[in-house]
Amino acid sequence: MRAQYRILILLLIITLTAACVAPAQQSAPSEEAEAPAASIDTIIFSDLNWPSAELQNRIAQYIVEKGYGYSTDVVLGATLPLFQGLRKGDTHVTLEIWLPNQDEAWYEALGNGEVVEIGASLGKDWQSAFVIPKYLQEQYPELDSVEDLKDEQFKELFASAETGGKARLVSCVIGWACEEVNAAQVIGYELEDHVHVVNPGDGAALNADLYGAYERGEPWIGYQWGTNDPALILDLVRLEEPAYSDECWESNKACAYEDADILIAVHPDLVDAAPDVIKMLEAWDFNIEVYKEVARWQEANSDASSHDAALWWLNSRSDIWSAWVTDEAAAAIEEALAANEIPDGWPTE
Repeated sequence: MRAQYRILILLLIITLTAACVAPAQQSAPSEEAEAPAASIDTIIFSDLNWPSAELQNRIAQYIVEKGYGYSTDVVLGATLPLFQGLRKGDTHVTLEIWLPNQDEAWYEALGNGEVVEIGASLGKDWQSAFVIPKYLQEQYPELDSVEDLKDEQFKELFASAETGGKARLVSCVIGWACEEVNAAQVIGYELEDHVHVVNPGDGAALNADLYGAYERGEPWIGYQWGTNDPALILDLVRLEEPAYSDECWESNKACAYEDADILIAVHPDLVDAAPDVIKMLEAWDFNIEVYKEVARWQEANSDASSHDAALWWLNSRSDIWSAWVTDEAAAAIEEALAANEIPDGWPTE
């Protein structure tokens, strides 16, 4: 009997042990399957509507298509809507993020993980809504500050038929971040009763307005920035403004712009989908001195398009762009250039 009891007790112990162990074995975590890497069929560039951004896009598209074998495309637009498109993944690459113009939206998107900063684009640059031709300041040396625009003499100097006696100020393009900033500066400097603000429809209209006045030797005041074609080619002067400070910029903006940082940003999906393109963009160094050479070539070849300028630069400055790419990509790009190939993703001009 004792032997039978021992057997029964042994069986009971085995049963209870199995009952305790089995659930633990069943609940052990299984290895999670790795999420598939993001896939992008076509890399879409934010085609910002000013010359340096368009040129950089054409060069980058050529490199990405002919060097790395990806399809490319563009979405044309202004700063604010295209940045929202980048955040949502409607575009994948923006080669010119201008800070501090886009500070609020930029840092929000960065904090939310909606964009990834890759590095510098053009580098640092100046901008101002109160730029005049140098010949004008030589005629009126006492015109050297934004406060002088309150003087009746200078209001008359810049007035036109449609301004009602106010100075005509050609400000920022509609839809660019600086449109709002410049409007705030006019209020901050208490210039509402002294200037009549004109907002051009695009960058070409802004530049044409300045070029036309400059060629005729007429008075002109308005918005420009250091990497815009007229600023690289013409003799321009910025009127004096109070120095930038964070306190001023966060209140009424009655001070000069801080020098801009111009960055490259991508949508996070591109990081996994095209690491070779990311590596190329990290090496990108299309700085202001490099761009100035192209702008002057375009000025000397007035009929040339941004496509023509990109091809001229790629053909003539392989010493620069070849440092951004792999040896295999460089060879493929050289072969495509020799065959006069054009990227499929370049927009029709």
